[in-house]
Amino acid sequence: MKTKKSQSEQYFEKRLGIFYDELKWLYMELYPDCGTQFENLLLLMREAYHVRRPNLKKLDEMRKENTQWYKANNLIGMMMYTDAFAGDLNGVKKKLDYIESCHVNYVHLMPLLASPEGKSDGGYAVADFRSVQPELGTMKDLEDLTDACHKRNICICLDFVMNHTSEEHEWAKRARQGEREYMDRYYFYDSYDVPSEFEKTVPQVFPTTAPGNFTWLPDIGKYVMTTFYPYQWDLNYWNPVVLNEMIDNMLYLANRGVDILRLDAVPYIWKQFGTNCRNLPQVHNIVRIMRIVTEIVCPGVLLLGEVVMEPSKVVPYFGNIDKPECHLLYNVTTMATTWHTVATKDVRLLKRQMDIVNRLPKQYVFLNYLRCHDDIGWGLDYEWLKEFSISEISHKQYLNEYLTGKYQGSVGRGELYNSDPISKDARLCGTTASLCGLEKALYERDADGIKQAAQRVIMLHAYLLTQSGIPVLYSGDEIGQLNDYSYHEDPMKCTDSRYLHRGKFQWDLQKKIQEENTSQHQIFYALQKLETFRAEHKVFGAQADVELIETYDNSILGIKRSWENEKLIALFNFSDEEKTAWIQEHGKYTDVMSEKQKEGKAVSVPAGSFCWLYQGEREKIL
Repeated sequence: MKTKKSQSEQYFEKRLGIFYDELKWLYMELYPDCGTQFENLLLLMREAYHVRRPNLKKLDEMRKENTQWYKANNLIGMMMYTDAFAGDLNGVKKKLDYIESCHVNYVHLMPLLASPEGKSDGGYAVADFRSVQPELGTMKDLEDLTDACHKRNICICLDFVMNHTSEEHEWAKRARQGEREYMDRYYFYDSYDVPSEFEKTVPQVFPTTAPGNFTWLPDIGKYVMTTFYPYQWDLNYWNPVVLNEMIDNMLYLANRGVDILRLDAVPYIWKQFGTNCRNLPQVHNIVRIMRIVTEIVCPGVLLLGEVVMEPSKVVPYFGNIDKPECHLLYNVTTMATTWHTVATKDVRLLKRQMDIVNRLPKQYVFLNYLRCHDDIGWGLDYEWLKEFSISEISHKQYLNEYLTGKYQGSVGRGELYNSDPISKDARLCGTTASLCGLEKALYERDADGIKQAAQRVIMLHAYLLTQSGIPVLYSGDEIGQLNDYSYHEDPMKCTDSRYLHRGKFQWDLQKKIQEENTSQHQIFYALQKLETFRAEHKVFGAQADVELIETYDNSILGIKRSWENEKLIALFNFSDEEKTAWIQEHGKYTDVMSEKQKEGKAVSVPAGSFCWLYQGEREKIL
């Protein structure tokens, strides 16, 4: 006699039935004659679903009912390091009131899984996917935090490092001891013959700080593939056990209450002779498999792809309408182009980049950001810039000199990262406020300069909030936090300039938001006003029509958003002078910041500032 299945089990079986054929086909295409391993995958999926807590299953079903939940215009993110922000996970839970005051309902906790001190790459060399770094707390603390966040409708994002493990991971330790099963989870070679063939076609990620794609291990007399750093051993996804085990780890984190899993370095995970080992078709098979697995086991969980490449390489990771892959992707090129515009005062490249993004299907959701934990890489459209006699090397040098304050008249205070004295190539580090001139103005006690720099920070965030997708703030930017130079004195960090903008959150500055004459007050409450307005108006939603409007000035960016009876005209003046945007938009508008009525014609925009002009039914009547 068959036992009647519970409603929860019926949900699982129904979803499995929908995706079973495709899941098996994708798996067997990667791993022919590995039917047993496919059955093992199904078993671990059933087990993960069985132990998934009722509150998470309830959240899954709610999100299944509203599949557009992550496309809402009231979603605002913030990325932070747990220790820098509040010491540990329990500290973050105690700061949820502050997070809510920032209107943030999506928190990206930067890598917090167990990793070796001094060989962690900021937490991206994971030694245990099922343990939290001890000083940050425990998995129980993470569960408690996610539960507390869910009660406030805040979702949690966590990094899932797919491409590699730490050399201190249990698999790596056992591989180093010669256990064949675990050696097969990595790429080991007895001689340099095979690695040398790979090196002919595979680019180096860090040619100055970690040259090559392989590391020699003298204790065992073998080479191991290490695309990033020598202590990060690449996982061998040719082996189905690796995929199964990593999916099991992913589901383990989802069952701790994590809502969004950031797939770190996903383009690199499949290696093939004679290729650059980037963005290969097998990668897309694996991402689609992971999407199907989440749709079956935990359909309320999103996949965020970390694809730091140009749009043509990024967009395929969305998949297609019938067979989607990632729910979310980073809008990395727009971020880099924004800082190019800050330095050049010329919006034409930014307009070109926005045109590309605006032409994409509206179901594609990007994460937009000004700054993140990483450096700014100058991956710009140099083919297009050649039309203006701009060469790649000299232009990168100009951008770096301008934003590090070495160029005459520049106000930025950044530092270089991975500077190559031979190629003259380098990337850039620094907080938004320091790059916008606030550090310089405060040092010089320039009252006008302080206000102008704070306004520039606000302007860039207004631009961030105008874009379609999910705006993600970098913790500290909302209070104008400056560069932290103390990393120079830390032997564990001093060689990595990215710690310049990874400093501890300055709670003493946060207290100053109540003091009206401070930059903290100016920035925090301006952002709060903009975020409130954005959340209340559907013209900011993913379904809105977005187009650029001509301002007849190459230093002013004009954007029009339209939805039903709403319209927003957003103007951004990147120059150091007050300018007029020579637009001709019909009717009366409300200036969102001043709340005054204006016509949509010949709008004056102060230097380094912006204007949001809104038109709804009320304005049309006026």
